[in-house]
Amino acid sequence: MFLKNAWYVAARSEEVNRGLLKRTMLKEDIVLYRTEAGLPVALENACPHRKLPLSMGCLKGDAVECGYHGLMFDPSGKCVAAPTQERIPPSARVKSYPAEERYGLVWVWMGDPAQADASSIYQVENYGKAGWGRTDGGVLDIKCHYLYITDNLLDPSHVAWVHKTSFFAPGTEGTPLETDLYEDGLVVSRWIYNQTPPDFYAPLLKFKGNCDRLQHYEVRTPSIAVNKSIFTPPGGGGDVNNLPEQSYVMVSYNFMTPVDENHTRYYWFQHRNTDPDDEALSARIHTGAVMAFNEDRVVLEAVHRGMAEKTTDNFNLGLDAGALRFRMLLDKMIDAECSAASPAPARRA
Repeated sequence: MFLKNAWYVAARSEEVNRGLLKRTMLKEDIVLYRTEAGLPVALENACPHRKLPLSMGCLKGDAVECGYHGLMFDPSGKCVAAPTQERIPPSARVKSYPAEERYGLVWVWMGDPAQADASSIYQVENYGKAGWGRTDGGVLDIKCHYLYITDNLLDPSHVAWVHKTSFFAPGTEGTPLETDLYEDGLVVSRWIYNQTPPDFYAPLLKFKGNCDRLQHYEVRTPSIAVNKSIFTPPGGGGDVNNLPEQSYVMVSYNFMTPVDENHTRYYWFQHRNTDPDDEALSARIHTGAVMAFNEDRVVLEAVHRGMAEKTTDNFNLGLDAGALRFRMLLDKMIDAECSAASPAPARRA
C-alpha cells in the first residue's frame, strides 16, 4: 500500500522543538523532537517494555525518558538507562528513522535506514534564490486515501467545476494534454494561448489583458505534486526555456504524507518569481490557496467515502490517464520493494 524506501514530510520545521511531537505516518507511530544541537530526531513512539508511547515521557538531554519506568533512549534508538534494572536489557531498543530538514519541513525516511540518502529528497528549484517570493504554506488533514489527492493534482479538468471562481479560465476545453513519463513520476501539461487569465491570477500578473498560459501538473514518487502556472503576454508562450521578461511563474509544492489508508496529512507552500518581500501579497496568495485546497478537500473526502462504500461499479475517463499511469508506476515500485524484502523460499532437498 505504501512505498517505504522514500522520504515523507513529517512536520513543518516550527512544529519540531524540544518537546515530544507524536505523528502517525504510513500506519507507524513516531515521536519527533530536536537534540540540544537543534537536529531533528524521529523514533518509534513506543517503549519496548509495555509499549507506552514515548511521547508521554520527557526529554533529558538528547534522550527520551519513558514515562512508565524511566527507560531512556538516545537518538539512535539505543537504551542508555534502565533505572529499575541492574543492567540494561539487551532487547531494549526502539526503531530510529533517518530525519532531515529541508525547505522549512522535517522529512523522515520510512524504510531501510541503510538506503536513506538525503540527496534524494525532492529538489525545490529556485528555493532561496534572490527575486523569488514564497508563502509560509500550511498543512491540511484530509480524510481520504493519499492517492485520491495525487489523482486530483494530476487532473487539470476538475478546475472548471471545483474552482469556478478562482483557478478556472477559458481555453481548457479544446486544448489537449501532453504527458511526459519519468522513472519516478510524470508530468501532464498544456499551453493555452491568447485567453483571459483565471480570476485568482489576473491581479498578480505584470501585464494586462489576455495571456498565454502553461498548466504543468507533475507528480513524483512517493506522493509529491508540483503544480506550475506560467503566464506570458500573448505570443510569448510555448517555450519554458525562453520566457519573455514580463512572464509570471507560480509554483505550488504539495507533499502528501499517508497517515493510514483513510487519512492523509497534506503540506504545501507556493513559490513565485516576483515580489520576494511583499508579505501582504504572500498572505493573499496563501488565503486563496487555503480556500482552493478546502474546496478540493470537501470533494476528495466525499470521493473516498463514495469509493469505499460503493454498491455499483465505477469507471475511468480519458482525463484519468495521467493518474492511472502514476498509480501503475507506484504499484510497480511497491511490488519491487516488497519482493526485495521477502526472503527467498527455501530450496527443497
